[in-house]
Amino acid sequence: SIPGSPAMAARPKRCLVRRGGGRRQHGLAASCLRELRQKASGVLAIDKAAEPITIVLAEDGTIVDDEDYFRCLPPNTKFVALAKDEKWGGRSPDGGTTWLSDVDEVDSAAEKWKQLARQLKDDLSNIILMSEEDLQVLIDVPHSDLAEELAQSQTKIQALQNTLQQVLDRREEERQSKQLLELYLEALKNEGSILSKVAESETVPGKEMDVVDTGTSSPGTSAKTALSDHLLAVLKGKPAPELCLDSQDLELVVKEDTQALAAALSWDKQKAEALQQACDQELSKRLQQVQTLHSLRSTSKGKKTLPWGDWLSSKRKK
Repeated sequence: SIPGSPAMAARPKRCLVRRGGGRRQHGLAASCLRELRQKASGVLAIDKAAEPITIVLAEDGTIVDDEDYFRCLPPNTKFVALAKDEKWGGRSPDGGTTWLSDVDEVDSAAEKWKQLARQLKDDLSNIILMSEEDLQVLIDVPHSDLAEELAQSQTKIQALQNTLQQVLDRREEERQSKQLLELYLEALKNEGSILSKVAESETVPGKEMDVVDTGTSSPGTSAKTALSDHLLAVLKGKPAPELCLDSQDLELVVKEDTQALAAALSWDKQKAEALQQACDQELSKRLQQVQTLHSLRSTSKGKKTLPWGDWLSSKRKK
């Protein structure tokens, strides 16, 4: 027993722990947070000078500093032990989403859909805030597996996946409509440009001044932007990219400096501003939809979550 522990000590809990930035996990049993810190320091060979260590959840970096919260966590919870000056990095050194050297890609994919399923279990309206990629991941999960994870019948899971597919289809239809509109506007713009050039040929040309004014003759490849390469590739390569991003990515794009965004995408500032406006409108629309569902929830007999049947039927009506 640990010195100073109460007489009625909590039952030891199996824990998995690793160093910040490391990939190898160690299993140990701890009845309290203090014991977890002590054993983690020993098994991970953390020097005394690097203490006190901070324990965080490996899944999302939540700091675990409350005994009651620790006792509520299930057995085999994964923790990261951070030395005094270390910070949680979120990912393993090799850039993967898994943090064990012997975990294969199948396990990583399984963790992905389970994490998304937990978001739906907490609040079904999270569907609205998900990216198209996340929606497709949940659609591809077998009914039985998703039903078990969400503790729902397979009939309700089938209805849920149908709703997910409808949301995905609606975004694709909206994208196609926007693409057709952009093609039409581009055709009008080209026609106007041709007429303008014909008119300019009869007057003194002033093209050089126009080129200087745009400020985009040399794309700023060295522009600093907080957006990831993957996100920039989606923004540049997808028609109506705002429809396939999740809410967090939309927010990142909206908050990004317009000039830096334009340089990173090799666009002019006006096009970058239009993209940010589209992302802002899409984000506002989704948040408004979530707020509407939350209002419905608050009136549904004071329950914590809106009943699945009501929620799914409300989505079909829209």
